[in-house]
Amino acid sequence: MTNKQEIIDRFLSYVKIDTQSDENSQTTPSTQKQWDLANKLRDELSEMGLQDVSIDENAYVMASLPSNVEHEVPVIGFVAHFDTTPDFSGTNVNPQIIEDYDGKDIVLNKEKNIILSPDYFEDLLQYKGQTLITTDGNTLLGADDKAGITEIMEALKYLLQNPEIKHGKIRVCFTPDEEIGRGAHKFDVEKFGAEWAYTMDGSQIGELEYENFNAAGAVVTVSGKSVHPGYAKDKMINSMYIATDFINSLPRLETPEHTEGRQGFFHLNGIEGDVEETKLHYIIRDHDREHFEARKKMIQDLAGEICSQYQRECVQVEVTDQYFNMKEKVEPVMHIVDIAEEAMQELGILPDIKPIRGGTDGAQLSFMGLPCPNIFAGGHNFHGKYEYVPVESMQKAVEVIVKIAELTAEKYQQ
Repeated sequence: MTNKQEIIDRFLSYVKIDTQSDENSQTTPSTQKQWDLANKLRDELSEMGLQDVSIDENAYVMASLPSNVEHEVPVIGFVAHFDTTPDFSGTNVNPQIIEDYDGKDIVLNKEKNIILSPDYFEDLLQYKGQTLITTDGNTLLGADDKAGITEIMEALKYLLQNPEIKHGKIRVCFTPDEEIGRGAHKFDVEKFGAEWAYTMDGSQIGELEYENFNAAGAVVTVSGKSVHPGYAKDKMINSMYIATDFINSLPRLETPEHTEGRQGFFHLNGIEGDVEETKLHYIIRDHDREHFEARKKMIQDLAGEICSQYQRECVQVEVTDQYFNMKEKVEPVMHIVDIAEEAMQELGILPDIKPIRGGTDGAQLSFMGLPCPNIFAGGHNFHGKYEYVPVESMQKAVEVIVKIAELTAEKYQQ
């Protein structure tokens, strides 16, 4: 249905543009280089013949594909983000194309002996005989989420070229800064004007998600007292030791490396400190709202206990909610998930409906009035040098977008 080489060419043209976001920046987009791809996408949408093509002062790119049916059909949307994670370099991405993958080790970088092996990454074996796009071992690939952008663009192109496929009005939006949790912060839901949407930002083929973590960040500030170590007896209070007590008092098995499925966790993802002051940076995650609130309370209670133990106000905790589980906003309109599931089934794709162990722009958008489940974009091993995407999975994602548009128009026919 869709042209494989055209998908490859489009994807490569996007991943070679560095769009890494920066959590320390206060601007939107957080990095100037994100404009490079945003402007390119705006130009491509215009050249393709889309309507209402716009780019706002924060680099959100929107466009419309008009309805080609007489009857009323709800406006639906598709969303993807163009930034890549700050966690790994996105500069000078140099993809490798592995045709007719044989199921064996893939040498990403011979000099550095970096190997993508099915012995470790077992999912590779699903894609024997397919075309894989990998990194060269020096950077991430950027399939998260330039695969999603590619798929949306190719689906729009296909619908324009095949007007016999009936669909209602379709809105698309490409966003900055999703990787630093701000992708939906300045998304103009009213301007977008869709009744519901889908983020094309999942991983392997078949994924369909409408549950995600409730999420918060916590900064634990431990204060000590610095005194010359030669004269410190009964005077020095070492904040790093108190911080260690705090760390060891949280449930050791409730961390990312020991949890799966709907299990929540506390994740210590940063420490900086000296005798006088130590800061611990945590993220708190749980699918269950009650458990989530209990986790936040546990951290606060623990700070109080340690202060009592040391008989001084030595631990302060600042907790900030980040996003919530979109399930409560999507369940009342479950037909939007059902349509996506039916689209996959009609295309011979086995739907893999499961909770996201992370977040998505769709979570925030759902709470902003735009219910927004998440659909696979096809990539694996995001945020690092072992990232890859099978081209056939991207082709299937294009077909899913087209089929969702078609099914939505059919279901609302008088």
